Parts: sequence; structure tokens; C-alpha cells
Amino acid sequence: MSIKRKRRFHAEVATSSLSDIMFFLLLFFLIISTLANPNVIKMTLPKAQSNEKTNKQYISLSVTEDKKFYIDKQAVSFEELETTLMSKMDSSKDQTVIVRIPFNLQVQDLVDVLQIGVKNNLKFVIATSPK
Repeated sequence: MSIKRKRRFHAEVATSSLSDIMFFLLLFFLIISTLANPNVIKMTLPKAQSNEKTNKQYISLSVTEDKKFYIDKQAVSFEELETTLMSKMDSSKDQTVIVRIPFNLQVQDLVDVLQIGVKNNLKFVIATSPK
């Protein structure tokens, strides 16, 4: 007597867990990409042959084309720039101030900002984009 199976065995791959993994990876990369550099105001920077990256603690000082000043995305007038900058510095003054200024602004505007650093003996670095 031969017994025949009514159902045949089919190979099957469970893909329900793969969609969960892809969802978590997507969330992870979205969160990481938004946290990559939160203190940056978008602007066109001057170009330079070589760029050096800083890994130390820094304060971002941004100047827009219409001469508005921002310290870590906080709007500050030019008169309050020095006091706000000094209050953000830690007691050891070991932090670096990264100056982000558009390429088409006058040199005098850059010099006015840099003189605050010279007056208070601070480390200023000008941000550039690669050529």
C-alpha cells in the first residue's frame, strides 16, 4: 500500500524579521545623519588647498552675508558678541572658536571678528571648504 502525501514540502524563507532590521537601520542612519553637525548654519565658505579637521572642543561663530552673527546657532548682535563669546568659553580657555564667514564678505568684517580673539587671547580658526 503506497501512501501519498497530499501536501508537498516547499522551502520557505522567513523575511518578516528582515523588514524589522531594515526599519531599525533606516532609523539609525536618519538619526545619526541629523546629529552629525547640528551647530552649522549653511553658507558658502572660502576655498583652500588644504583643510585641517579639529577634534577638540570648539565654539562655532557664524557670520551671514547680511552681517548677522550666530554663536552655536544663537543670534547675537555685534556689540554683544564679545561678552557672549567669553561666557561660552570654559575657564581654561582651551576651546577653539571656528569662524564661518561667507567668501564674498569684506575682509574688514573678518578682521573685526578676529580682533575680538586677539584682544581676549583666544584661538580662532577660519573654516574653509575644499577646493
